[in-house]
Amino acid sequence: MDQSIIANYEAAKALYAQHGIDVDAVLEKLSEIKISMHCWQGDDVRGFLNKDQALTGGISVTGNYPGAASTPAELRSDLEKAFSLIPGKHKVNLHAIYVDTDEKVELDAIEPKHFEKWVTWAKEQGLGLDFNPTCFSHEKSADGLTLSHPDPAIRQFWIDHCKASRKISAYFGEQLGQTCVTNVWIPDGFKDSPVDRLAPRQRLKDALDEVFAEELNPAFHLDAVESKLFGLGSEAYVVGSHEFYMGYGIANNKLICLDAGHFHPTEVISNKLSALSLFADGILLHVSRPMRWDSDHVVTLDDELIDIGRELVRGDLLGKTHIGLDFFDASINRVAAWVIGTRNTIKALLRGFLDPVEELRKAELDFDFTTRLALQEEFKSYPFGAVWDYYCAKQGVPVREAWLADVKAYEQDVLLKRGTETAAAKN
Repeated sequence: MDQSIIANYEAAKALYAQHGIDVDAVLEKLSEIKISMHCWQGDDVRGFLNKDQALTGGISVTGNYPGAASTPAELRSDLEKAFSLIPGKHKVNLHAIYVDTDEKVELDAIEPKHFEKWVTWAKEQGLGLDFNPTCFSHEKSADGLTLSHPDPAIRQFWIDHCKASRKISAYFGEQLGQTCVTNVWIPDGFKDSPVDRLAPRQRLKDALDEVFAEELNPAFHLDAVESKLFGLGSEAYVVGSHEFYMGYGIANNKLICLDAGHFHPTEVISNKLSALSLFADGILLHVSRPMRWDSDHVVTLDDELIDIGRELVRGDLLGKTHIGLDFFDASINRVAAWVIGTRNTIKALLRGFLDPVEELRKAELDFDFTTRLALQEEFKSYPFGAVWDYYCAKQGVPVREAWLADVKAYEQDVLLKRGTETAAAKN
């Protein structure tokens, strides 16, 4: 390791130690936290089940940067490259449309065997897997309704799909020895104001009760439910609102998913964590950046991300919170997007660990708000970067922006050759 990195780290350690912060212990805790990196950044949410199906469900991906993965093997290669530049061992979050099989199969009939190559790869890489049923980009979701559809046959199709997804999740957990979180999100809603707001929610509740009827081992599988404020095509009414899923999750012991982009533009999920933690069995985060509501921008180290990290640390919520990413940007290198977003999420947690929480809490209890504000502001310029550099070097990944050269080389050697090699083979 570069001696200057070590020297800067030792100097930073001494400063933080003056406030009772054991930086070595912090880095040990940080190395145990797993971020669930979403696979769909690598191919613009197309998947491999119905690749030619238009992207629907109020989801939009913009940009045409070259090199999007078009096969499971390409996607796994891109994920490997990204993980080689991110400190720690983490998880991959799969959607059901990312099957890896030559078999023609429908969503309601998917089985663990259709994801066996993903499991084998995850074992080789030392990674965990999370999962999601894909209730969009399908002919049976064309009406904008799935689990709340008034047609019993269509509704049953999506119920069966979610049931199949839970069994795949349990298989992942059992095979990998890591709990697999399976998150149910549906796009159901109306573009204009409905006459009956209650009936779709009653159908959704009944459908979810059927989906979750089978008890699965929580050591291998956990269920989560995710709300949304509105979506493209569901601007007036969303069946699975925050109130609906918060009530359902608490009443049925399900993880409640908070997506950073699924609320009003003035709302932040960092402020919801402490309240929800008092009542929910667990929390799932979809960390995104809603520049204009749910615009799913690559996560930057902004105030909200730092506050999320702080809340998780200060409230001792990491034990009951599962952290996942959810963004998709096709205007930049997709591997770089993963690296930037995941490294920033880990940085936010590190920032939380390096705050003088006990001093701040004591000042607050003493109504010494002067000390509270002074310490909060002064710690903004403490040498967090020196600790981050050391952590990256210790974990064997590039320090600071050195990772970008690796991504650029991968782009030249791999990403830019995609499509041209296929075309040459055909000729």
